Amino acid sequence: MDIRPILFTLRRHKLTCCLLVLQIAFTCAIVCNTIFLISQRLSRMDMPSGVAEQELVYLQLANIGNRADAKARATEDVAALQSLAGVKSATLINELPFDYGSNNMDVRTDPAQRVATLNATQYFGEHVVRTLGVRIVEGRDLQPEEYMDLSEVFSLLAQKQYSKLPSATLITRAMAERLWPGQDPLGKQFYVGQGLPFTVVGVMADLIRPDQGRLNLGAQYSTVWPLRVTLDQNATFVIRCAPQDRERVLRAAVEKLKALDPDRIVLDKGTMEQHRHDFFQNDRAMAGILVGICIALLIVTALGIVGLASFWVAQRNHSIGVRRALGATRGNILHYFQTENFLLTTMGIALGMVLAYGINLFLIVHYELPRLPALYFPAGAILLWCLGQAAVLGPALRAAAVPPVVATRSV
Repeated sequence: MDIRPILFTLRRHKLTCCLLVLQIAFTCAIVCNTIFLISQRLSRMDMPSGVAEQELVYLQLANIGNRADAKARATEDVAALQSLAGVKSATLINELPFDYGSNNMDVRTDPAQRVATLNATQYFGEHVVRTLGVRIVEGRDLQPEEYMDLSEVFSLLAQKQYSKLPSATLITRAMAERLWPGQDPLGKQFYVGQGLPFTVVGVMADLIRPDQGRLNLGAQYSTVWPLRVTLDQNATFVIRCAPQDRERVLRAAVEKLKALDPDRIVLDKGTMEQHRHDFFQNDRAMAGILVGICIALLIVTALGIVGLASFWVAQRNHSIGVRRALGATRGNILHYFQTENFLLTTMGIALGMVLAYGINLFLIVHYELPRLPALYFPAGAILLWCLGQAAVLGPALRAAAVPPVVATRSV
């Protein structure tokens, strides 16, 4: 189809065309970036945890008052949980995956470094790997003789007896690759605090770090330390069992621990799956809001196209009738309006791509978001082309249905 008559017609309606092109451009720019933001949120929600989520329950208790025998009570509590029917493993841990707070440290590969290589979280507790179901891909797990009480570690730090501190630790594969790219991490040392050295004895496949605010620092930068914790140190019980036994085991665990010490308060309990669901509730809500914004923008743009096309059909009733009388088919009229809309949409998309890139640069600078992948530009273009053709179809079909005789008599 010759587009010169279409361009000539559009030049006679410059203001209207410019407004529609701008509307399409802004829609294109916002939708491309919004869909990218939605994909980022969904990726966060779907990131691997590295733990056996379907097999885990947790239980957080608080003592009434301080207890002098916290260590003995912790040992007794864990042993009692281990004895429950269906329990594979149990432990006390300083923090859970998908918690809102965490213990963190700056890590250096050289004690003389001024700037840390990365920031990682620290998991404390006996049998953490076994209980959480974390998979070790290189090296070994921590050994019983390597463990030390957290309170004893604090005492040694206060006395500056650094040589007596435990030195073995586990790190994740992502952390190992960041510290020593392409090298075998086993036996290598990294440094924390005032240059304290720690030796890697095992590498875990994945272990997500807690704290929403630190996921962008490296979601899989986690370590496991040979430190025992107690209930007085804000530790949480974690129990691993078969998925179908979780509710029963959780009820039995509460009853068992209450029987051992009635003067304790249950602060929180549940399954790891529910803990994950709650952790990402803000991401889920934001993704829903962004989806709503996309749908609203597309509807408004579609209505704008429908309204303008309907107005032009009404205005061109006479010219449509003349063309029909001169031999134009319904298909010719339909294709005319579709081509006209395609040209306007393409202009809007071209301008929208530039705006989308500019908005993405703004988000990169001010909100540290990643660069918008090139794939989103053609995807956004195809979406708007399809939207434009669908929106103009109704008015175009009405124009194609105008009888030549009726159109010419209405002069």
